[in-house]
Amino acid sequence: MRAPRKDVRNLAIIAHVDHGKTTLVDGLLRQTGALSARQASDTRVMDREDLERERGITILSKNTSIDFEGVRIHLVDTPGHADFGGEVERVLGMVDAVLLLVDAVEGVMPQTRFVLRKALGHGLRPIVVVNKIDRPEQRADAVVDEVFDLLVELGADDTQLDFPVLYASAKQGVASREVEQPGEDLRPLLETLIEVAPPPEVDLEGPLQFQAMTLGYDEFLGRLVIGRVARGRLERGSTVLRLGEGDVRDTFRVTKLLGSHGLERREIDAAAAGDLVVLAGIENIDIGDTVCDPQHPDPLPRVEVDPPTVRVRFSVNTSPFAGRDGRYLTSRQIGDRLRREALGNVSIQIEDTEQPDTFEVAGRGEMVISVLIETLRREEYELSVSRPEIIAREIDGKRCEPVEHVVAEVPEIYAGTVMEKLSSRRGRIESMEQREGHSRLEFVVPSRGLFGYRSEFLGDTRGEGILHRTVQGYEPMSGELPRRGVGAVIATEPGETTSHAIFKIQERTNLFVGPGVPVYEGQIVGENRRAGDLNVNVCRAKKLTNVRAAGRDEAEILTPPRLLSIESALEWIEEDELLEVTPTALRLRKKILPANLRKR
Repeated sequence: MRAPRKDVRNLAIIAHVDHGKTTLVDGLLRQTGALSARQASDTRVMDREDLERERGITILSKNTSIDFEGVRIHLVDTPGHADFGGEVERVLGMVDAVLLLVDAVEGVMPQTRFVLRKALGHGLRPIVVVNKIDRPEQRADAVVDEVFDLLVELGADDTQLDFPVLYASAKQGVASREVEQPGEDLRPLLETLIEVAPPPEVDLEGPLQFQAMTLGYDEFLGRLVIGRVARGRLERGSTVLRLGEGDVRDTFRVTKLLGSHGLERREIDAAAAGDLVVLAGIENIDIGDTVCDPQHPDPLPRVEVDPPTVRVRFSVNTSPFAGRDGRYLTSRQIGDRLRREALGNVSIQIEDTEQPDTFEVAGRGEMVISVLIETLRREEYELSVSRPEIIAREIDGKRCEPVEHVVAEVPEIYAGTVMEKLSSRRGRIESMEQREGHSRLEFVVPSRGLFGYRSEFLGDTRGEGILHRTVQGYEPMSGELPRRGVGAVIATEPGETTSHAIFKIQERTNLFVGPGVPVYEGQIVGENRRAGDLNVNVCRAKKLTNVRAAGRDEAEILTPPRLLSIESALEWIEEDELLEVTPTALRLRKKILPANLRKR
């Protein structure tokens, strides 16, 4: 018998990147006293990973819970980048409503459309929070209209269109129901959550059903399985049955059962239908598996995730500098680590290739690939990575490629340049809007047309432009695209770079290395300013003589090198080049190192 649980609410917080999801969770935790005095002074307390704090973004979805007026509110903080969309798709199956955050200045952005479409597909009702209302340039009324128009466009029903709106400043920890009336705290938001978010309709007396939605790891407890009890009760000490993909079945005993409160996980004896809980210490369970009563094997539908759009090849590092920095170098070690990643990250797919030391890694975008590479290098792996390439699909007998919805916000004087560059990359403009000296341009561009474009875009807009992109779908192949217009500067001799050699070539190149850096033959040390590769000896020393001449000792003033990040390196390399990743260095190289063999 299904009945609503009035004492529980389950919500996911969704938004475009940097619209303030994690900061709002901070405010709700403080408002309800769920943080200790030490934790209350921190910011973005949910982003506990080093990478998340350094990049200022949420990468992994995380759940917490707060108590307000006798109601337990489970909150799930989701990533804002479309590349981590697999995290969003998973958690929407655990909740009954969504808190949609929209920036009071930027308004609806590509990721807002992406996450909202997923939420409406699950039949969830949105509660809209217009955040950053304290900014003087806020345009809250226009933003609410944009959200309504987007919901209509995405086919929302009447209940979903009748959404409540709150106006908040997550940074200040205040919210109000009226835009003109400043809030004092976040109580209006908490009251709205309880009034509007539907309580979970559950069967408390039926046989157990629990679905694994997220995997984690704790150095003391081992593997963590996070999910929602869909039916019945899950009790510590009980014996349960796991139903995996295919006909996989095995039984285990629930030894550790945890519930969350604030940032803490507390051991509990039992959880009822509608609760979000954590099982600890279970090794053989995957995302989407159902845990149920052994007498009533009844699997839940598995989580559906959009297919990946980009793939790269990870291989063993074969450069002359291999093994200098890393601990894990072999194909077996790299392959085992990638397969472990695929168990907990449904957005990533790993496949073996014909070459025994190479693995194909597919993901939703370049960001998810670069985060995986950064994670591996911090764990002291060494590897080589190829240029990203799109994954084409056959649709209605036509070969189709992924296309992306791109929003560029640029100063007006650079709008023409951006339009010209994206048009040459087979992009088509959808809309153009002018706001106070800035232009907002919306395009649909093939994913492969955007490889290498971000650095070009920042150069064209003198660093003042903002580029947002998210995968929109598939369209028929759009033909050939222009390749990188410049060549590579390649070292011809092993050794250490010298300021004398760099000074002689820096006028014709943009270098990636400074003086005193070890290099090897075939390593890419810079970007030629013209088409075609340039082979140079960057280790050439200044010849010393006992004859003094005018001009012999002119000052060698060097331009600082351009340091590449993982994303910019992946965008820059061509098909005959590789990115070499070690714990302490990122190097670009040709696949074939000796110059005489490359000519053949």
